[in-house]
Amino acid sequence: MASTTETGDTVKRKRFYHQLYFWVLVGISVGIIIGLTAPGVASEMKWMADLFIKLVKVVIAPTIFATIVVGIAGMGNLAKAGGLAFKTVMYFNVTTVFALAIGLVVVNVLGPGRGLNYDVASFDSSAAAGTIESAGEASGTGLTGFILNLVPDSFASAFVDGMLLQVLLLAILVAVAVTMLGTRAAPVVSALDTFAKIMFGVIKLVMWVAPLGAMGGIAFTIGEHGSAILGSLATFMGSFWLTCILFLLFVLGPICRLAGFSIFKYLRYIKDELLIVLGTSSSETVLPRMMAKMEAAGTPKHVVGMTIPTGYSFNLDGTAIYMSMGAIFIAQAFAIDVPIWTQIGLLVFMLISSNGAAGVSGAGLVTLAASLTAFDSVIPVAGIALIVGIDRFMSEGRALTNLSGNGLGTLVIARWTGELDRERLAYVLDNPKTVDVDDLLDPDEPADKELASSGAARR
Repeated sequence: MASTTETGDTVKRKRFYHQLYFWVLVGISVGIIIGLTAPGVASEMKWMADLFIKLVKVVIAPTIFATIVVGIAGMGNLAKAGGLAFKTVMYFNVTTVFALAIGLVVVNVLGPGRGLNYDVASFDSSAAAGTIESAGEASGTGLTGFILNLVPDSFASAFVDGMLLQVLLLAILVAVAVTMLGTRAAPVVSALDTFAKIMFGVIKLVMWVAPLGAMGGIAFTIGEHGSAILGSLATFMGSFWLTCILFLLFVLGPICRLAGFSIFKYLRYIKDELLIVLGTSSSETVLPRMMAKMEAAGTPKHVVGMTIPTGYSFNLDGTAIYMSMGAIFIAQAFAIDVPIWTQIGLLVFMLISSNGAAGVSGAGLVTLAASLTAFDSVIPVAGIALIVGIDRFMSEGRALTNLSGNGLGTLVIARWTGELDRERLAYVLDNPKTVDVDDLLDPDEPADKELASSGAARR
């Protein structure tokens, strides 16, 4: 068991085969083998990943709602809560600008689409017909439609449809109302806190389906699209993954140093979550685990409750990189020279449109198509057909980058507001195995676990 007490000198750890990450690795390995040796079977295994993602999504919306309400109400000060929300959104939008910009720079320098020389008039876009149709629906109402879509048709519909932006809005409204009631709302806050712990317990059970989900997702990806990586599009995929790494090292890395910790130690700390996301291509699958880990790393509950859910709607760094690179790649493939000012305009438009990506099915590809619809006179939206076949490979990079940026942003914002327990953070980053997420998600004996974590930090 990966826990430490104030009186104990020995850290007790679970054996490796009792750890979730071990079985996720096994699932990924088996999925790769099946994908390579039996692609026909592998192409039918996507349902396993879809099942796992659906199981997680069932509890994500109510968990976020309860956590945000409890977090804001626990602050007891609406001005403080508003300041935290403002800093959170501002930080996330700044990092998204950097993500969009670095994507534009790399794709222009490497030029992965140059030399393809497709003709717009004769190009077959049938492979992207569904995506283009969805993009038209997403972009047809413009900024007004985006704002109206923030408000659900009913209180329950936001949860039924899994629209995180709408759930976030409802949670903030309820939290403000609860705070205004003062001590009379204490039973409500206590009940929501208990409800959140129950949801964490459900997540703890569901996460043991993750190895099967990872196996099915990886097997499907290789079995269905494996041959695609042998073509000219491999250069674009490589450029995208390289850009994600550059963003982590040269944008998020310096931010980590300014906040007083190492990005490499941080990535080691969340390696289990990264493995799960790698297998499922969805960062939503580890949202509750990330909230628990960030709190265990010395971030107050109200900061975690505000920043992590907000980040899933406003801090999609990987999606931003994908959108900027995808747009210019398509232009290069059709031998279209996009002026620098048009690229900047596209960047600004994508900054706005990416904020709604969390509520769009197939977010990266559909949101890219929606953005290109607004610039169709310059870059043909039909070019989306070029990258539909490899989108699955790209989605893993998007999800991994999104996850890394969201967790890191939580620590940075806690440091910015002066509420980060830096001693505790330093300890868990140096000793990541002392944090057991299964124990953190266990609704039983929360006080004892908090005491144990505090003791670990002081050792």
